[in-house]
Amino acid sequence: MYSVEVRDRIMIAHSLPDPFFGPAQNMHGATFVVDVAFFREKLTEQNVVVDIGAALSVLSATLKPLAYQNLDVLPQFKGTLTTTEFLCKYVFDAIAEAATSGALGEDGKTLAKIRVTLSETDLARASFEGPIGG
Repeated sequence: MYSVEVRDRIMIAHSLPDPFFGPAQNMHGATFVVDVAFFREKLTEQNVVVDIGAALSVLSATLKPLAYQNLDVLPQFKGTLTTTEFLCKYVFDAIAEAATSGALGEDGKTLAKIRVTLSETDLARASFEGPIGG
């Protein structure tokens, strides 16, 4: 299977108000490196997986509303523990929707799967991977 991966970063603030999270229950900041990998079995007619420029634009547009925000006060996250794992799925859903709606071009509609990885540090990261149609 072929893949192409693009990267961006985002700075956010949030708290994880559950004793499970120890000191992370308190308000804190995080800078995530966000990697999105796009997969397909066969290359397109142009011998690519997906248009890299379009992929970078879609990722940037997905992250922009979250950048420099306190996730605790955003309506879409009300009452949600915005863990790294949760945010991976949130970004995945937005990228998958963009792919199926044509924001990645017609070839984006036939991708096999997408993987979103958020790296908290060079020592810890989380991912969500799944099919998107095709």
